[in-house]
Amino acid sequence: MNWGVFEGLLSGVNKYSTAFGRIWLSLVFIFRLLVYVVAAERVWSDDHKDFDCNTRQPGCTNVCYDHFFPVSHIRLWALQLILVTCPSLLVIMHVAYREAKEQKRRSAQGDGYHCRYPNPGKKRGGLWWTYLLSLLFKAGVDVVFLYIFYCFYRNYTLPRLVKCQLPPCPNIVDCFISRPTEKTIFTIFMVATTCICVVLSLVEAAYLIGKR
Repeated sequence: MNWGVFEGLLSGVNKYSTAFGRIWLSLVFIFRLLVYVVAAERVWSDDHKDFDCNTRQPGCTNVCYDHFFPVSHIRLWALQLILVTCPSLLVIMHVAYREAKEQKRRSAQGDGYHCRYPNPGKKRGGLWWTYLLSLLFKAGVDVVFLYIFYCFYRNYTLPRLVKCQLPPCPNIVDCFISRPTEKTIFTIFMVATTCICVVLSLVEAAYLIGKR
């Protein structure tokens, strides 16, 4: 990962965000992205390899694992992080579009140039709507993924033992998940930070509407 480019993007997002937006960005970067990169990815690295069932029937373990974990938890989390951070970049792109448009008008009009956007990063007009919709989209994405995680992991916890009776398993077999307590702790941590991010996004949206 090119941390210089990433730092530049973060600086741009911070520059055009409100105080609530800066808190949201810090929370996402420190408590979600870094936890994912440093710790969570390693915790789930052995989820399929160490999923053990008390049978030697070929294919039974794979079928049971696919049934109980249709989508990898860590890949869902990665997709969530990608989708939830993209709207912030749209705000930067909108500001860059304003600046490019001002530069083009300045070149075309010369001395008679009248500045339409003295402060391109000021949230008014189309940029205000872009910023507001980005907040609602981020909150919506987090809520949808909270529901998806709840459907896959009831009460956001992983059981120590799951019973499986699917072909080609010869009968009801017991399957054991690798490190269920540790994975449950990380899942609850993820859910808690996601809920805080949703609240921050909604509070910031209310702040923008009230300020306008």
